[in-house]
Amino acid sequence: MSETTTPTPKRGRPAKAKETAAATPKPAAKKQTPPPSRPKIKREEKPNEILEYRLLKKSGAVFLMSQKNVTVVEDGKLREIRYCPNEPSIYRDEQDDKSVRKPVIFLEGAIFVRPDQPNLAEYLQAHPENRKNGGDRFYLYREEKVSEQKLEKEFEVHDAISLIRSKDLDDLLSVAISFSINIDRPVNEIKHDLMVAAKKNPSKFISAFDNPIVEMKSKMTQAKKYQVIKVREDGIFWYDTNKLIIAVPAGKDAMDVFVRHCMTEAAAPTVAEIERQLG
Repeated sequence: MSETTTPTPKRGRPAKAKETAAATPKPAAKKQTPPPSRPKIKREEKPNEILEYRLLKKSGAVFLMSQKNVTVVEDGKLREIRYCPNEPSIYRDEQDDKSVRKPVIFLEGAIFVRPDQPNLAEYLQAHPENRKNGGDRFYLYREEKVSEQKLEKEFEVHDAISLIRSKDLDDLLSVAISFSINIDRPVNEIKHDLMVAAKKNPSKFISAFDNPIVEMKSKMTQAKKYQVIKVREDGIFWYDTNKLIIAVPAGKDAMDVFVRHCMTEAAAPTVAEIERQLG
């Protein structure tokens, strides 16, 4: 009987399956919903309705302001004013003859005027002793204005102190020298003294940075310290040759005179030589 031979399958890499299905489309990216906007906080700023007048100079716990013969100039005429609670006008010629004046009393150096006292407010506003009118007795104290000034002062102090952290050490040393702060100490001690100076006079401290006069004074102070120049009451001299650089007028500060001289164009060779010797 003849044997049937089964063909042996060929060895090798299996054929790739045909891709019959189309590529699955990628899902569309979801749009991100922006977070809900934060509602604005509503506020209604109301001015202080109570007026406060203060004495320029306190005179005891109680001060009674005189109302006799108080006159103001109104439309070129001299008119007497007085405070009568029951009168709508502060002018004597518009008041009833039987109207009674009420004392204007400052307690602990201040008097408060309520909204229902418009005549008292008008009286104090027109009074010749009000600082606004050239007087020297009392003034209108505005708390919001004082708060604004205090806030600006605090911001200025903050700006001055922030310079101590942001400026380079050389800049700090220049300013320290201008404030007569000893720089031959640890840096933290110098910065501490700079902070004291910044709090004491922030505007002066801020203006000291990037100030050419401050930079020049620092340079000349270093020249004196390291014996490049010699500073005497009558003049500035070269330390090694004792040759006069500039004479100082009697009664003037020698270093200030020299610094201002070094800011001029004529002193450019002198400044260049000092910088060369300082290295």
